[in-house]
Amino acid sequence: MTMRILVKGAGVAGLTVAWQLYRHGFDVTIAERAGKVGTGASGFAGGMLAPWCERESAEEPVLTLGRSAADWWEAALPGHVQRKGTLVVAGGRDAGELDRFAGRTSGWEWLDDAGISALEPDLAGRFRKALFFRQEAHLDPRKALSALTAGLEEARMRFLFGAAGAPERYDRVIDCTGAARIGRIPNLRGVRGEMLSLESDEITLSRPVRLLHPRHPIYIVPREKSRFMIGATMLESEDAGPVTARSLMELLNAAYALHPAFGEARLVETGAGVRPAYPDNLPRMTEDGDTIHVNGFYRHGFLLAPAMAGEVARRLLAEQRQPERRAS
Repeated sequence: MTMRILVKGAGVAGLTVAWQLYRHGFDVTIAERAGKVGTGASGFAGGMLAPWCERESAEEPVLTLGRSAADWWEAALPGHVQRKGTLVVAGGRDAGELDRFAGRTSGWEWLDDAGISALEPDLAGRFRKALFFRQEAHLDPRKALSALTAGLEEARMRFLFGAAGAPERYDRVIDCTGAARIGRIPNLRGVRGEMLSLESDEITLSRPVRLLHPRHPIYIVPREKSRFMIGATMLESEDAGPVTARSLMELLNAAYALHPAFGEARLVETGAGVRPAYPDNLPRMTEDGDTIHVNGFYRHGFLLAPAMAGEVARRLLAEQRQPERRAS
């Protein structure tokens, strides 16, 4: 008998779990408190599928679990993944940051000015050397979330928007509500991330660019229509309020340091989200009665959600071979 599953939360964790379970033949319902997908921290994400770069400040599982993420997203949403790598640069006074970054990561190759110019012509002459992570990729988070939602709806999986749960009974509940569980799940804390979106016709980038700085490293991710998502602030805070003036100035100054054209860019959006994290900044799957909690993605939601969704699916497939259990 097909198990009926309720997935709570329609952020990147909930939607990837729902998609994976649907692909394995489960009957899935998704409950989301908001009126649409992408309203939480997932909607403000960079969408970088960059496990080799993230290894610079993360534990080994981020690399081992995340290296197959681009393949998962491409299989689920053909055409949404841009496999153009990641370029890492540093200003002249911060050139030593590149050596430090290289020493903590793998999968890179050194580029000189000519190599940088070949990849990103608009950065020609601005940096003497860079690291290029050729295997990495990126996607547009909001488009990816919308496409997953459309695919699940087309497959007749049910969405309950504006609802925290459902009146029916389910065999299992998968709670993917992220920051909403802070204070309820032991050791789960909030990490605030801030971003802004700039629009400029004076610069073109083909891939994410990370600008290293001892205090204010940033990443710039190209979007469509001459837009660029800029982010990187990580504050130990559970405040989901507007972007602070200090963060805005730091992000804008860093973008200007990458290329002066950003000084004349139009500021089209700012946003902040609280990302749940455990002490080791790695996601976990835990159980509380009939509920499985999938949480703690920190800044690695789009990168690690596919691996965690696979773990949930394996758990439920094993249960499906056992005597039926009912959950409320």
